[in-house]
Amino acid sequence: MTISELKKEFIRTFGGAEEELRVFASPGRVNLIGEHTDYNGGYVFPAALTFCTTVIARKRNDDIIRMKATDLPEIVEGSIGTIDQFKDLKWGNYQFGVFAELQNAGYTLTGADLLYHDTTPHGAGLSSSAAIEVSSAIAMASLGGATKIDHIEMAKLSQMAEHNYVGVKCGIMDQFASAMGQKDHAIFLDCKSLEYELIPIQLDGYKLVLSNTNKKHSLGASKYNERRSECERGLEQLKEKLPNITCLGDVSLKDFEAAKDVITDETVLRRVQHVIEEDDRVKRSIEVLKKGDLDAFGQLMSASHRSLRDLYEVSCPELDLLAAEALKIDGVLGSRMTGAGFGGCTVSLVKDSAVDQFISQIGEKYRNTIGYEASFYITEIGDGGREIKE
Repeated sequence: MTISELKKEFIRTFGGAEEELRVFASPGRVNLIGEHTDYNGGYVFPAALTFCTTVIARKRNDDIIRMKATDLPEIVEGSIGTIDQFKDLKWGNYQFGVFAELQNAGYTLTGADLLYHDTTPHGAGLSSSAAIEVSSAIAMASLGGATKIDHIEMAKLSQMAEHNYVGVKCGIMDQFASAMGQKDHAIFLDCKSLEYELIPIQLDGYKLVLSNTNKKHSLGASKYNERRSECERGLEQLKEKLPNITCLGDVSLKDFEAAKDVITDETVLRRVQHVIEEDDRVKRSIEVLKKGDLDAFGQLMSASHRSLRDLYEVSCPELDLLAAEALKIDGVLGSRMTGAGFGGCTVSLVKDSAVDQFISQIGEKYRNTIGYEASFYITEIGDGGREIKE
């Protein structure tokens, strides 16, 4: 739907005039490399997509907050004074969690009518939740009178909403990429310091293609938090030999090799090994991309997938099939799962002339093996969270 169509839908839902409306948007993201490193204080390399959550917003003169999604029939209603009572909503809990964090951080909240339109595929590992969170944060802070929006703070508050309201101890990557993305750039982010560098993505003759398993899954708070706990256990053991480290992101590959014998649990050792080696792959990816060496970057992508499959164990047969079949096609430089895992998408670096073959050949193999369709998206890298002024 266009913004004009969304405004008309808003008026049909909530009444009033279009002149009162403001428009906000924030995108989903694809992580090009650096998976399950963010909550370990490591390095990631995400890019904002053109898939996004758009919010049509209008300030109210009371403390009532009404929200509706364009693809759902119900209007969700609450009030500023009862924000902490909506954790069990099937839709709307992410937004109320963000509003609660804004309030705790001292932002002025106002009643509002909010219409949401999502184009980020849900359950695809492309951070549709972060798109909802960051767009909600920017919209509500702006409606409350904030004239200068600190996008990094919006990302942090959105992350805390997921921790405290939704119950998933996610890292900062998804929200940071959604808030801070820039067209035709990826973000080399140090998740410990939040220092970042925008890296131009020059894929001359190649495309980034997302392949969606369409496997029904959720992030799986239990599995996600289990991996996080295993990494924390490994960190505490490494401190026996590396007493100055505060997170796994502080540990170099060389130091890990010298100290890893203190980790006695084989499962914990595999988890930590993935994180340390993945951080190293991210740093090498930046080096080779700055040189324009797409072949080397593709090899690092594929190595990342093998590590996520074998060491971190967050892949699944559907993701493994998509990644393996991609590498059988001439013109594919690399392929890996992206996102939390157990479903979602792979991201592949595909020569322009091979894209049609990629989609048809892998689509047929997936359908015949798995029993249902995969979906494919040729990605474009877009801008981060913003108010859209016409």
